[in-house]
This record gives sequence, C-alpha cells and structure tokens, in this order.
Amino acid sequence: MGKIADGLVQGLWLVFSLDADLYEIAARSLQVTVTSVLIASAIGLPFGAWLAVNRFRWRRNVIALLNALMGLPPVAVGLIVYLLLSRSGPFGVLDLLFKPTAMIIAQVVIITPLIASIAHQTLRELWAEYHDLLISLNTTRWQRITALLWDGRRMLLTAALAGFGRGIGEVGAIMIVGGNIDHVTRVLTTAIALETGKGDFALALGLGFVLIALAIAVNLTIHTISHTERASQW
Repeated sequence: MGKIADGLVQGLWLVFSLDADLYEIAARSLQVTVTSVLIASAIGLPFGAWLAVNRFRWRRNVIALLNALMGLPPVAVGLIVYLLLSRSGPFGVLDLLFKPTAMIIAQVVIITPLIASIAHQTLRELWAEYHDLLISLNTTRWQRITALLWDGRRMLLTAALAGFGRGIGEVGAIMIVGGNIDHVTRVLTTAIALETGKGDFALALGLGFVLIALAIAVNLTIHTISHTERASQW
C-alpha cells in the first residue's frame, strides 16, 4: 500500500513539475490522435451522410459491414498495416514504419468505421426530416450531403469525440507499427505499458494522470462548443 501511495505522490509531482519527458510523450500522443481523428472525420462523416442519403441494392450489407468494422481488433489492424509498410510490403519503399505516420495510418483505419457508423445513424434521422424539402428544391446529391453535415454538425461532434476516445486509448496497433521508440514514436499508452512492466509506477501513474486529463479536457471542450452553438441559435 505504501508503494502505491509513493507512486501516486511521485506521479503527481511529475505532472505538476512539468516533467519534460512526460509532456513530450503527451504532446506526441495528442498530435497523433488529433491528426488521426481529423483524417478519419474527413472520410467517415461524408461517407456516413452519403449512406444516409442514398438508396442502392447492397446498402444494408454495406451498413452491416460498417457496423462490424467498428469492432476491428486493433492488434490485427496493426499487423496488417505493419505488413503493408514493411520493407517487403507493397508500401515499404515509403519508409513509414516505426514513425508517427504509420501510427496515424493505423489509427485512421481503426477510427474511421466508428465515426462513419455514428454519423450514419445520426444523419439518417435528420435525412428523414429534410428529405421532402431537399427533394422539392431539386438539390444535387452533394448538396444534400453538405446540408446534412452542416445542420447536424453539433451532433456529429459526438462521432468525432468517440473517435478521439478510441484513438487516445489505443495501444496494440500503434505499439506494432510505431515500435514505442523513445523520442520518436512513444505515446502515452505505450509508455504506460512500458513503465508498468519496468516497475516505474511513478512515471506510469503520471502518464496515466495526463491521459485522463486530456480525455476530460477534450470532452469538456466539445461540450462547451456544442453548448455555445446551441445558445447562439436562440
């Protein structure tokens, strides 16, 4: 019990003393995850809106597949991305393995189905309300998608937030493609796993505190933005 208490105290000290290594890892983790979420949102949100607007033969199968991909095992994704980016893989010439770019690619693969699925479920209901109006205005398919994305932007923040939550806590895939290299690809989750294995509970707890703080800060920011936009409409 005393060892745990000492670890908590030392972990808090590392946080409040602005330990350079700790905040370097935190900054890299935030950079990788935010970049991944932005890319995944740019892909997933329009695709979710497109699914909500369009009717085609295999639509239900596509939606079922998309929902299934939400549960992609991160380790399996990491392995596939590793094989694609390895020297013997088709994209090995790009030399991206064990770099932040490889970690971003893996996270985008994991996050995109989640964001797209939530966006589709959200915009499907909005499309039911807007369908007659947009059809009567003789809008193009892209104009309908754009209108849904704009009017549903506050609700779609939830999709991006869910993607961030999954990305910031990811460890398996980015451990495989990033290698957890110090000062290069080490992020919060991989560092916590490493330091716990080494028995350095102080640094592991400090990293854990920062990870929790980042998750809470992003959630509060999203809710604040959503509340501000809602208030501005009245």
